[in-house]
Amino acid sequence: MPKELIPVSEAKQLIEEHIEASSPIQFHLNEAAGLILAEELFSLSDLPPFNQSSMDGYALNFEEWQKHQELLIDGESQAGLADLKPLKPQSARRIFTGAAVPPGADTVVMQEKTSIYNGKLSITDPQLVKGQNVRLQGSEAKANEMALEKNSYLSPAAIGFIAGLGINQILAYPQPSVSIILTGNELQTPGKPLQLGQVYDANSYALKAALNQIGITKINILSSEDDLEILSSVLKSALNQSDLVLLTGGVSVGDYDFVVQATKENEVEQIFHKIKQKPGKPLFFGKKGKKYIFGLPGNPASVLNCFYEYVYPAIGILNNSKKDLIKIQAPLSKSQKKAAGLTQFLKGYYDGKMAHDLKAQESFRLSSFAKANCLIKLDENQTEFTEGQIVEIHLLPV
Repeated sequence: MPKELIPVSEAKQLIEEHIEASSPIQFHLNEAAGLILAEELFSLSDLPPFNQSSMDGYALNFEEWQKHQELLIDGESQAGLADLKPLKPQSARRIFTGAAVPPGADTVVMQEKTSIYNGKLSITDPQLVKGQNVRLQGSEAKANEMALEKNSYLSPAAIGFIAGLGINQILAYPQPSVSIILTGNELQTPGKPLQLGQVYDANSYALKAALNQIGITKINILSSEDDLEILSSVLKSALNQSDLVLLTGGVSVGDYDFVVQATKENEVEQIFHKIKQKPGKPLFFGKKGKKYIFGLPGNPASVLNCFYEYVYPAIGILNNSKKDLIKIQAPLSKSQKKAAGLTQFLKGYYDGKMAHDLKAQESFRLSSFAKANCLIKLDENQTEFTEGQIVEIHLLPV
């Protein structure tokens, strides 16, 4: 085995050591979903800002009701009403969901459990207790108190919560911008007729879909012929435009594989090239300042394997989400054999109990990857695996 090949674990460690999170920037709240918060957020006011009814019904003073049983109807309180008069003695006020509970009232009874006769309210709710159906002022958040911690994930619920605090600008870690560079004279765009010797480009479509799936939309797709000067120029343009550059094909050692040389022409620092793994042995990783470059193999299954195992966690560092494939232990559904000295990743299907390797494991075949929900990791130094043996599997994003 050539000396320059490194183990999978070392490659992953080198990526962690050389990539750092992007600098946080200001986002409007409508643009922040799916990002990671880069600051502590404090509530601008109490939430709710007043005692609020949680349903349609009648606001009353619990002790007054217990004492008199029947209460006079004292007007109504609507949501958004600014002029709120105190509740009169021995009275109840019609109230609607979200409306302010009037001063003097401490309980809301739902309308379905009341009756009105001769302008008086009777309650038919034996379970009614003081304070029921009232959202107390500040029960969700107190003014000037921390409402959301730094590094919180900005889920739809978090976005709504922040909006409810009255905040519309937040500091967050941005998603990286990505350039995908396709190399090869043989590639044709799907939808166009194939000429002899051509194949349809699958890699840019798969990579773009994988990036979209994790919320990345700033994607620039470029292409280059198998020519060092052209590829170097295209790579220079990509480095100027994007935080992360993914090249597909041309990363091995063939006569027309120019990726490594093109990175040298652009003063990219090589961190590693070639890993003890199958598929995807010729994987390249480098950096130039805070720009990061992955040279992926050309075969489609190898491209996706390397994307999920290396690029996916690298993006998790860049956007500070720390996302990586979920790793679990599972028994193999059948025995396996492989060569020594290489970690092998099998396209697999995990049914909740066992890991099944799929047919068509060759690196050019995506039909099996299209059915896979995991990658089965077969360790580097082991050559035989028995049926039922526990191995590590990496669950693919859904």
